[in-house]
Amino acid sequence: MNKSTPLLSAAILCASLAALPAPTLAAWPAAVDGEALPSLAPMVEQISPAVVSVSVEGTQTARSSLPEQFRYFFGPNGPRGGERSRPFRSLGSGVIVDAAKGHIITNHHVIENADKILINLSDGREFEAELIGSDPATDVAVIKIDAKKLTAVTLADSDQLKVGDFTVAIGNPFGLGQTVTSGIVSALSRGLDNEGYQDFIQTDAAINSGNSGGALINLNGELIGINTAIIAPGGGNVGIGFAIPVNMVQNLTDQILEFGEVRRGVLGIIGGELTSETAKLFGLNTKHGAYISQVVSDSAADDAGLQAGDIITALNGKKIRTFQELRAKIATMGAGAKVKLKLIRDGDTRTVKVTLNEAPGENVQAAIIHPALEGAKLSSVNEDGVRGVKITELAERSRAAQQGLQEGDVVISVSLMNRQRVAIKDLAQLREVLNNYDGAFAATVRRDGNQLMVIMR
Repeated sequence: MNKSTPLLSAAILCASLAALPAPTLAAWPAAVDGEALPSLAPMVEQISPAVVSVSVEGTQTARSSLPEQFRYFFGPNGPRGGERSRPFRSLGSGVIVDAAKGHIITNHHVIENADKILINLSDGREFEAELIGSDPATDVAVIKIDAKKLTAVTLADSDQLKVGDFTVAIGNPFGLGQTVTSGIVSALSRGLDNEGYQDFIQTDAAINSGNSGGALINLNGELIGINTAIIAPGGGNVGIGFAIPVNMVQNLTDQILEFGEVRRGVLGIIGGELTSETAKLFGLNTKHGAYISQVVSDSAADDAGLQAGDIITALNGKKIRTFQELRAKIATMGAGAKVKLKLIRDGDTRTVKVTLNEAPGENVQAAIIHPALEGAKLSSVNEDGVRGVKITELAERSRAAQQGLQEGDVVISVSLMNRQRVAIKDLAQLREVLNNYDGAFAATVRRDGNQLMVIMR
């Protein structure tokens, strides 16, 4: 059959229909009782230039099914068994939060493993972006473009949100280009699993693949969240989408811009949700809060006098609904932050002031701490009687590798030029010792049960 036949038939049908009188269709009135119908158009027109499309090119590691013993048939440069790298392309969205500096917020999973990040503005302009920093645990990333005449979004206070508030989602679903959908706040303080730090806004505004990193805004055109995840049993929108609250995003962004990383705060408690059974046991009327089952020794909570059995009901004057919400908000406030906790103890309500400690770092990019450590990722460690900072990953032929460090080494002390040796117990102390110092230093490391010194320049 001629492939053009269906198109030809459709053209004949359209021509025939064009010859018929146009049907009379009912239309929305311009006004009712003299009042203009409400429309989101003016607000959307104002906010749309602040939402961008993000195109990513990069390489990612994939498993190869080729057994290692067969790779020699293809020569030394042929495919290997195990892992291999291959190029990829992906699409997402972003939100301009600082027009003067060109700062854009998106999701970490949008730009992960990116070699090249392209930003497309609503006016058609395209720019290559620079990655400033990201936080995989909260799925937030900050990128930057060098551009003039940008429009930035205004930030709302996401702690003031209520279930039922109207929402508008703007992003780039399936690479179609900027798309606007609307809905309401379906729920607050949602978590999808026990990984990371989750305190999501749930919305039924349509969110699909490609909306990640886009804007969730209120009817005032203010940013209330960054769209990041959906529940999609069939692969598409079913009315259950999730956004990171903008207050959390702002805390993370401030740290990334200042330090190049997130310096996570930690309270030092173990606990869970305040169940109806627990509330009844303590004779409480509330069903919201975070129950403390254990206080970690020498932690911020211990120093502030928190006790097992305390029930935290508010953080800095804002109600705490769940333990997961408390954990997420504390973790994104940053080390050294001073917070006020409202809690119930033995039926009495009291307020406690706490200064947060720094959480042990995990896979921190070492070049942020000192340029000689470029290529290494670090994590605090306290195992088998050895305490210090472990080299968890090390790039081949990197600066740190060329100077003698190896993956698995544990840095236990550091000596700066003309200064006394300092024992290193964790990542926070290593950062403190090397703060604003870019000269040579000697690192004492533990390797395979032995101790050796590596000179870092």
